Amino acid sequence: MTTRTRLRPGAERASPLQSAVTAALDDMKAVNVRVLDVRGLTDIVDTMVIACGNSDRHVRSIAERVVEKAKAAGFRPLGTEGEGEGEWVLVDLQDILVHVMLPRVREFYGLERLWDGGEDAPALAAPAVAGAAARRRRASR
Repeated sequence: MTTRTRLRPGAERASPLQSAVTAALDDMKAVNVRVLDVRGLTDIVDTMVIACGNSDRHVRSIAERVVEKAKAAGFRPLGTEGEGEGEWVLVDLQDILVHVMLPRVREFYGLERLWDGGEDAPALAAPAVAGAAARRRRASR
C-alpha cells in the first residue's frame, strides 16, 4: 500500500526558478533570505526574494550568481538594476523579483513590512531615517 502526502491547502512546492534562485543565494552565502508570496498583493510578480550581502562586492556577486543560475535553469532574466553602486541590486526574473541589498539599506526601506503586511512592525522608522540623514550630512562635510 502506498501513501501519498498531500500539501496543506495554500502550501505549494517551489517552482524550478525559485529553486534555482534559492540555490544561488545559498551558494553565495547570502544572509537573512526571505521568500515572500505576493500574489494577492500585486499583479507584477508572484514572488519576491529579499536577501543581504556583507559588502557591496558581495551584493553584486550574489546577484550575478542568481542571473547565472536562472539562465542555466532555462529562465531568461528581464533585467538587473543597481549593479554599479552595489548597495541594492534588483534582478527581474519575470515571476520572481530578487532584491539583494546591504543590511542597512534593507532596514531603511523595510520591504518585508511593505509586502508581507507586517502589522507588528512600525510603518516608518522616523528616528532611524533622521539619524541616517544626519550621518550623511556629517560625512559630507
